[in-house]
Amino acid sequence: ERCREDAKLQYNFLTDATCVDRYPAEPRFELNYHLVSIARREKVRLRVWLGGNDPVVDSLVLVWTGANWLEREIFDLFGIRFTGHPDLRRILLPDDWEGHPLRRDYPVEGYRDVPNTGELFRKSSTP
Repeated sequence: ERCREDAKLQYNFLTDATCVDRYPAEPRFELNYHLVSIARREKVRLRVWLGGNDPVVDSLVLVWTGANWLEREIFDLFGIRFTGHPDLRRILLPDDWEGHPLRRDYPVEGYRDVPNTGELFRKSSTP
């Protein structure tokens, strides 16, 4: 919140949030928030390191509303839970999908039956 509200910083725009799984290293997960100060024409990357197999971090949705779907995507694909997120549910994969496929320890055993693409697109656009 300070990054956004501080008059000297003014990072008022979240352009992206990404995650890196560094398994087997600890801390395992690296969250990267890419912020922009439009008034100052500056960019910054904010890194947050999370350890363990069940990582939890505070949501930034109340600070930057654009974090909503970015955090949902990270939750869906990496399993990181965002405390205080208003609607933390899967955004890309079906609700019954087991695991989080972008984790480096996710078993690669071939493809399983998934709904057709049209169903996935309808799911991701449902409020």
